[in-house]
Amino acid sequence: MSFYDGFPFFLCLIMILLPAVILGIMEKSLRYYQLCASILVIGLVLHKNPAEFLNLILFYVLSVIVVKGYLAIRRKYGRVEILYYLAVLLGLLPLILCKVAPLFRVSWFGFLGISYLTFRSVQVIIEIYDGVIREVPLVEFTAFLLFFPSISSGPIDRSRRFHEDWSKVLERKEYLTLLGDGVFKILLGMVYKIVIAATVYRWMAFLGSGNVWYLNLGYAYTYGIYLFFDFAGYSLMAAGTAYILGVRLPDNFKAPFVSKDLKEFWDRWHITLSHWFRDFIFTRFIMKCVKKKWFHTRLQRASVGFIINMGIMGVWHGLTPSYIVYGLYHGVILALTEIYQKKSKFYKKNKKKKWYQAASWFVTMQIVFFGFFIFSGRFFEVI
Repeated sequence: MSFYDGFPFFLCLIMILLPAVILGIMEKSLRYYQLCASILVIGLVLHKNPAEFLNLILFYVLSVIVVKGYLAIRRKYGRVEILYYLAVLLGLLPLILCKVAPLFRVSWFGFLGISYLTFRSVQVIIEIYDGVIREVPLVEFTAFLLFFPSISSGPIDRSRRFHEDWSKVLERKEYLTLLGDGVFKILLGMVYKIVIAATVYRWMAFLGSGNVWYLNLGYAYTYGIYLFFDFAGYSLMAAGTAYILGVRLPDNFKAPFVSKDLKEFWDRWHITLSHWFRDFIFTRFIMKCVKKKWFHTRLQRASVGFIINMGIMGVWHGLTPSYIVYGLYHGVILALTEIYQKKSKFYKKNKKKKWYQAASWFVTMQIVFFGFFIFSGRFFEVI
């Protein structure tokens, strides 16, 4: 059984959500039911993969030890950078081992959703260091870390936002609104993933069967469209499921194919991932640059920051040429976009004109779909 795929999962999902609906309508707290439901669903999905299940348990135990341990250290010793970096490294260690393992043709610490659980635990560590998180209740942290609707592929929630829903008991009217929105998201997600993505996938498979330029061009576009409807469909179903459980998971896509430049695209595509990297990598790199005076101008800092930020995102996807080049490709284009928009008089003069916006949209889409072609791995098969 896989998340949001196949009749067994959806039948299980209905059975899991029905008690939540009853509790919500009765104006009862959903917090402990959320946790029990997550443990049950994860167990059902992973019960045929005992190695993955064991790795998940080990990851959970390590995360609790690191988060709780660092919280105690932070209280006692304050903002000691070396201890903070050590805590972040320990939080990332399972994911690092999982990503490095294929290079040695072995499997280390792998389980479904390790990347997204790592984002959750590391975010808590970072915000403990910042001083905005002062308490980490074990039960709430467990519920946040293991929340099943988004465990395998996001969207990526934040612990402080999750706390708002965890600690709140919804009135019947408010819950019914959330329930209606949740059901709509699930149904729309099913149309995206099961109907549209599946149809586009057949075209993609046909275009990928040849190796002439026009078939590769068609493959690049159909792959990007397939990726959107498959992933956006999954994200909608995850968010809809969370809504029914009383948790307002953030949206992950916002019409990305209307973007007029690459910066706007990353504000609309896989939003929770791009915003996580923006807040916890890009912004902190910029702050460190200012503090250490590594660059002379803001534009230099931002340009290098974009390349580092997206390069790390590429590595996060996997240690393969297609993912690494994809990340660096987007980093370089974002840096060039920043330079162009800050320095070009032509841009400043024409950016609000309709003809310019149309041309900018067209160029942006070619950049985006070529990026998808790199991401797919096919680029390295044809060069």
